[in-house]
Amino acid sequence: MMKYWHDLLAAQAKARPEAAGFSDSVGVSWSYGALATAVAELSQVITQAGVRPGDRVVVLAENCCAVVAALLASSQCGAVAVPVNARMSSGEVDRILDHARPVVVLISTQIEGSAQTHATRLGAEEITGSFGAMHMACPYPSSGDAPADAAVLLYTTGTTGAPKGVMLTHKNLLYGGKASAELRDMVPGDVIYGVLPMTHVFGLASVMTASLYIGAEVLLEARFSAEKLYQALRRGVTRLSAVPQMHALVMQFAKEQGLDRLDSPVLQYVSSGAAPLDPDWKRRAEAFYGVALQNGYGMTEATAGVCATKNSSPGNPDISVGPPLPGVEVRIDESVAGGGEGIGEVLIRGDNVMLGYYRNPEETALVLDQDGWLRSGDLGRLDAQGFLHIEGRSKELIIHGGFNVFPPEVEAALNAHPQVVQSAVVGRRGKGDEEVLAFVQVSQDDQPDVADLMQFVRGQLAGYKCPAQIVLTEALPAAPTGKILKHKLLEHFAQQLR
Repeated sequence: MMKYWHDLLAAQAKARPEAAGFSDSVGVSWSYGALATAVAELSQVITQAGVRPGDRVVVLAENCCAVVAALLASSQCGAVAVPVNARMSSGEVDRILDHARPVVVLISTQIEGSAQTHATRLGAEEITGSFGAMHMACPYPSSGDAPADAAVLLYTTGTTGAPKGVMLTHKNLLYGGKASAELRDMVPGDVIYGVLPMTHVFGLASVMTASLYIGAEVLLEARFSAEKLYQALRRGVTRLSAVPQMHALVMQFAKEQGLDRLDSPVLQYVSSGAAPLDPDWKRRAEAFYGVALQNGYGMTEATAGVCATKNSSPGNPDISVGPPLPGVEVRIDESVAGGGEGIGEVLIRGDNVMLGYYRNPEETALVLDQDGWLRSGDLGRLDAQGFLHIEGRSKELIIHGGFNVFPPEVEAALNAHPQVVQSAVVGRRGKGDEEVLAFVQVSQDDQPDVADLMQFVRGQLAGYKCPAQIVLTEALPAAPTGKILKHKLLEHFAQQLR
């Protein structure tokens, strides 16, 4: 029986060492045996650098083979892997480093872009081996104070904008990989397209870990490109998990080539996650792919998966997120919504639920009770079949391009500008995605230039968190108490929105 996350790799390397494992956009291609060799060597390197069980290893990364090796090497030496998107700004990265206090930071500098900048800033030195070339920094001494069963910390932010490290255990990841593989009917030799970032739970659990569980081949991509996805689908990808924006863009690319159907003889499964489905859009996607489009619901604190559909053919009008995954319980707390009609906060319990927030018992207690029920912060209802329908978010989370964007974090960046009085950030549903919109209160006599303010924010935040539009105003709609009425912003400023 498997106990640890890296046991999945050990099983594949023993049973099918020559089978295709992971390949990436920089030309690296590993069999499962080669991946096991790379993991073993990198595990030795970070152990020699001072990593001990319970320590944290930050993997500052974009999708590539070396990142897979780094994550599993952390697990193999008993440390906790902390995947962090290399596209984050230096301030965002530093806040995570200050909280996680990693003994080692591994940086995937094979990918051109932000990673090299971080490596230089952190004084990292290059390391090479069968795992390829990476950079390594050693910012903190060993402490070994993470819970023994923690495998991964995935950082999110809460209502205060402070980083919160979601502790996922080995058991969580093993469950998530198995559930995802079985849901998709994956088999050894399947070809999976891996553009969902492994620094996000969707890519980490539902793509990487599921593929390790079953022994699939994964084609890793660091950056999404509709053309590259289209070409990969035509070349033999058998199962595709993506977010609505990716589906929309690849369909648009095909249309520009004069095609309205993919016509892939091998594509067996397509799913859309991280954002709600529109019935009309679902029908168009199914006509394009020629297979049913599956829907699902998950969150970082529940190892990605909570519910999912498994329709056998296109044309099913159901846009629910399906029934709970095997072993997962879902119930509705109607006292939260207070609106009747069976709608309330979605509560979750099962082997998918996180251990808690790292070094943050107060926040953990707010969402996780003594009986193991996780408060999702999302509003939903269960229909007569037991299928879950998500009705909205009680939290302010915005999902843009498959990434989580928390308004308080964006507001904090805006408010740091000397000419900003206060700001409010909300999401607006677009075609398969949400836009980040910012409403900024300024004084009549001292107003910033919008372009300059946008540039200011881009210096502090990852690109996907930056507003699509900034609206300047001398007053924001507010209650008598002064509290900004966010639910009125889109209507109040409708004439100024493009």
